[in-house]
Amino acid sequence: MQAKKRYILVFVSCAFLAYCYFGVYRLKVAPHRPRRAQHESAKDGGVQPYAQLPSFMGYEHRRPLSNDSNVAASAAGAHRRKQGSAACRMETCFDFTKCYDQFLVYVYPPEPLNSLGAAPPSSANYQKILTAIQESRYHTSDPAAACLFVLGIDTLDRDSLSEDYVRNVPSRLARLSHWNNGRNHIIFNLYSGTWPDYAEHSLGFDAGEAILAKASMSVLQLRHGFDVSIPLFHKQFPLRAGATGSVQSNNFPANKKYLLAFKGKRYVHGIGSETRNSLFHLHNGRDMVMVTTCRHGKSWRELQDNRCDEDNREYDRYDYETLLQNSTFCLVPRGRRLGSFRFLEALQAGCIPVLLSNAWVLPFESKIDWKQAAIWADERLLLQVPDIVRSISAERIFALRQQTQVLWERYFGSIEKIVFTTFEIIRERLPDYPVRSSLVWNSAPGALLTLPTFADSSRFMPFQLNALGVEPRHNYTAVVYVQIGAALGPNAALYKLVRTITKSQFVDRVSTEECLRKSQRLLMSCFHLQILILWAADRPLPLKKRWPPTYHIPLHVIALGGSARASPAAGSPTAQSGPEARPGISQRFLPYEEIQTDAVLSLDEDAILNTDELDFAYTVWRDFPERIVGYPARAHFWDDSKNAWGYTSKWTNYYSIVLTGAAFYHRYYNYLYTNWLSLLLLKTVQQSSNCEDILMNLLVSHVTRKPPIKVTQRKGYKDRETGRSPWNDPDHFIQRQSCLNTFAAVFGYMPLIRSNLRMDPMLYRDPVSNLRKKYRQIELVGS
Repeated sequence: MQAKKRYILVFVSCAFLAYCYFGVYRLKVAPHRPRRAQHESAKDGGVQPYAQLPSFMGYEHRRPLSNDSNVAASAAGAHRRKQGSAACRMETCFDFTKCYDQFLVYVYPPEPLNSLGAAPPSSANYQKILTAIQESRYHTSDPAAACLFVLGIDTLDRDSLSEDYVRNVPSRLARLSHWNNGRNHIIFNLYSGTWPDYAEHSLGFDAGEAILAKASMSVLQLRHGFDVSIPLFHKQFPLRAGATGSVQSNNFPANKKYLLAFKGKRYVHGIGSETRNSLFHLHNGRDMVMVTTCRHGKSWRELQDNRCDEDNREYDRYDYETLLQNSTFCLVPRGRRLGSFRFLEALQAGCIPVLLSNAWVLPFESKIDWKQAAIWADERLLLQVPDIVRSISAERIFALRQQTQVLWERYFGSIEKIVFTTFEIIRERLPDYPVRSSLVWNSAPGALLTLPTFADSSRFMPFQLNALGVEPRHNYTAVVYVQIGAALGPNAALYKLVRTITKSQFVDRVSTEECLRKSQRLLMSCFHLQILILWAADRPLPLKKRWPPTYHIPLHVIALGGSARASPAAGSPTAQSGPEARPGISQRFLPYEEIQTDAVLSLDEDAILNTDELDFAYTVWRDFPERIVGYPARAHFWDDSKNAWGYTSKWTNYYSIVLTGAAFYHRYYNYLYTNWLSLLLLKTVQQSSNCEDILMNLLVSHVTRKPPIKVTQRKGYKDRETGRSPWNDPDHFIQRQSCLNTFAAVFGYMPLIRSNLRMDPMLYRDPVSNLRKKYRQIELVGS
């Protein structure tokens, strides 16, 4: 009996293996059948899963459209794109050789006027996209230097019933000299297809090998690793910055009036109607508010159903903005297309999106971890949504709400941010460009403000130090900007300032021989503290003997701009010629190779600070390495009478600016100032020869969303005996106020943040013996 069972078991096993082998083999060698045969098989009840997949055959033989847009040509073009371009990857449909030097973007010039003298149509949003690119560092006017090409033809709205629909796109593409079947081109699109099916692939032209930056993309149409899913945004969406997130406090737990809410259109019939027509089942008027209306469109009365009147009455009871601000979760159901305006509106309001759009590829999903900011639900299981949201803990709700604000402010708050994020995602696909980690993409300040070319580790970024539990590297580099160039002597302010720096307790006084024994690198890397003199004065560099002794602290003198025409004096300590291609006062913030420490002490030549003040400020900065920490403070305010931002140096109870004439900051901000800021901002500083310190404060506040930190009560920090100082010019103050408004306009908002905080040493001004205090010299400084 046992033997019989074993024989039966062996026979069954062999039969099963034979079935698996020959069955799979038959599937593999099954010949490709035409669509007609597939359709006939389907009608007969046959299931052909492999026949439904897009074919990769014919990729080399496809051709772009050459005739004008008509129904047959558009359908053929869509079919070729699905069959051929569906196989596109960066390796097959993108020319990397165009991007080896720089990542630059070329925008095609506007088309010539037509016979009636009218310009080709272009929507306001598409003009914003082109403006954002043309005013950015990505832009180039030379197509030979470009890595990416952006059409001058508006492709945002490809709904043929829309007033923004641009016709004859195929023939216009054929006239582009660099089109090359779309290779290295990027096409921006928000709407595709039209009534009744709103076909996602229906653009009205063949995109060929172009990258699609498209809203409402599905997992079936997205070419993974090639296309980029972007959010749907409305016609009033801002070009720059825009409104910040609506969450004003981080109170925990943050209980709101409504748990889940939605207010919007519903469609009585047609695609996308099933989900929204069922939302009334979730509405209870207490913690669940689901109100819809069918009162939209020209013929809504003819199409209304039995529930329309009741829905309209309930719809009018609730204000949409009130629901957004007072709901913990916001439902984001699909509309006619997969995407919805509700998605960005919920993010901005800090209302956690609950997604009801099966197969939708969320914006920038290849980089953003949406599990940290959104909740998924299934359209087919609508009645489970209340149980899903009620099961989420208060701790997770708090984390989800915080993440909505991070993502909104860093990637979705403006058209400019959406476009730049798209570019950076494509840029990271280049073979030689470093890839930012998921932590960088999904935490403040985000990938757009984290330049991976600065360092190969997040440990060197100021805003990641506290998150990683890492302290900044010890000691600092003092950078003294010399603009006046007064005669150097024992009584000169610059002479005294250098001597003050050399007395710092953070100087590692080791001999040159000992340093070289410890390190085989350049001599410069042996010293923890360095002094860098940026000589921008017209006078020649002082002789070496006129500088104060710096012992074993390296003193580097770099001649800049105006001093380039003056012959450097022989014997000057490590005198170098500065980069003449970058004239102007912004040279003080260049990322000089001599700066090897995390901390940079920025000083004006006539600053009057003692060693204790420097050491205490540096100690404070080590606890706040992402901020500017210093002494002289200024403030901004809104002037209603002038409808503009005002700038004041008066002694007030708050401040928002710490001048870089005596302040510590992280050296990464030099790199960001030089390589990230808009060229319009740098041009404003160059033309005015002023305001570079204000611009640095706006940059740091924009990155951190935090104010600077003022140290002790010192009001003035300038040597009053210096008569030629440009800061004594009465026009200097007017210029700075003008700069402030220009900077705010280019940023799109005012990044500066007010603060009432002041850091004082322990026992500061306390009536105890001065011998008990660590920073004794600070007590002797007058205000």
